[in-house]
Amino acid sequence: ERRINKTTPFEMVLLYVRIWNKYWTWARERRYNKDRKPGKLYDEVSTVQYTKLGNSDLYVSRICMGCMGFGNAATGQHSWTLDEAASREIIKRGLELGVNFFDTAIGYQNGTSEEYLGRALKDFARREDVVVATKFPGRSPQEMEAGVTGQQHVANLLDQSLRHLGMDYVDLYIYHMWDYATPLYEILEGLSNAVKAGKARYVGISNCFAYQLAKANALAEKEGFPKFVSIQGHYNLIFREEEREMAKLCAEDNIAMTPYSALAGGRLSKHPGETSKRLEEDSYAKFKYDATAQQDGVIIGRVAELAEQHGVTMTEISLAWLLQKVTAPVVGATKLHHIEGAAKAVELELSPQEMAYLEEPYVPHKLVGVMAQNTPAAAGTKQVWTVK
Repeated sequence: ERRINKTTPFEMVLLYVRIWNKYWTWARERRYNKDRKPGKLYDEVSTVQYTKLGNSDLYVSRICMGCMGFGNAATGQHSWTLDEAASREIIKRGLELGVNFFDTAIGYQNGTSEEYLGRALKDFARREDVVVATKFPGRSPQEMEAGVTGQQHVANLLDQSLRHLGMDYVDLYIYHMWDYATPLYEILEGLSNAVKAGKARYVGISNCFAYQLAKANALAEKEGFPKFVSIQGHYNLIFREEEREMAKLCAEDNIAMTPYSALAGGRLSKHPGETSKRLEEDSYAKFKYDATAQQDGVIIGRVAELAEQHGVTMTEISLAWLLQKVTAPVVGATKLHHIEGAAKAVELELSPQEMAYLEEPYVPHKLVGVMAQNTPAAAGTKQVWTVK
């Protein structure tokens, strides 16, 4: 009682501020269900495992469902994407198998991938039970001409994505590709503003070099901005350039690796001669893989050989190899058996000898796809992923 009487007005203000901060932290954690592990529904049916996403508090399934294959085929880059009814069926099956991690982008089929995913999750899952990631590209030449800053660009595209998804926030907001024409500080501050506003829980990056990720996180630490907790790069059994530097940086700094093209556009899941609509029509994937088809074919043959020995699919062998290397591969699915095979891969453990057998024929590859455009000379030119 005597202590209270001696408390100055200034000390009382400090006390109230501390109480308010504690309440706000509690309320924020309650709103987002932080540290939540998969619920009982998933535990009863799940064939997948769960892990923490790097330095975040997000618990994600070891398989992330990639949603590039969902969206209106009449708009956007790809002609082989699924309509909404077929997309919903695959999303629902993924949830039944225990997949709680979904990755999309505003650039996928001009935002219709986000729309399909958002509506499906609203109907089939509770928001707090799923982890939703979406991505945004760099500024367009039109934005640069109009004087749109990096901070404004991040805010504008995030608001668009949230409208597409029908959500108040995303769990992971990913910088889709390095933008040499926009100061890094502006992008990081824009992402920081998004986290402060409660519109994004964490931030990640895609298609960058290890030095760029290290540089960005060093600047974020210096300025008090959120660091990137994940990297989504091009990595699979026939394209292993991420092992040179990126994998080592991620291991040291506990940054989650969530690679795309986990099955090389279907090449690591099919025997020679097998085909699909995507294999026939995906010109971008052809650009990435056709030039090295002969040398990659040796590895693909070994995948088929081990699949036969184990009595499993090539998908399971290819992903089982990758799952020993990364946090959660992003796996696209355009048929039910694609996501079912991916879920089964989590249970398959390859021996050290089998891992070495798959890796032995690999030869260095040139950078392709988005990473081939990661140069100052490409700044301001038309990129792979754009927003209309």
